[in-house]
Amino acid sequence: MADTSDTRTPAQIEADIRRRREVLAETLDEIGVRVHPKTVVGDAKAKVVAHVDHTVGRAYVQVNRAVSEVKARFTDEEGVPRLERVVPVAMVVVGVVGLLALGARRRRD
Repeated sequence: MADTSDTRTPAQIEADIRRRREVLAETLDEIGVRVHPKTVVGDAKAKVVAHVDHTVGRAYVQVNRAVSEVKARFTDEEGVPRLERVVPVAMVVVGVVGLLALGARRRRD
């Protein structure tokens, strides 16, 4: 059988009870802050912002990589444009813009 005798004095027992009440009061205050609607909404917003920041960061990296690849195709190591690649693309762009302009002009007539 377990020994249930307590060798503490009544003053020590009261001090222990007082400390335990203080710890419990702090814990209850912390729980109250955590479950407060403003805290819950703030935490949810923070999670959404973190997710959006992560997604935007990944998109930025992908766009930056794509721009670098396109730049590498149309320039040499020194950064000088490669005319053998730029001129055909420019001609295609001019042709497409011209066709669009003609199509828009015919619709008005």
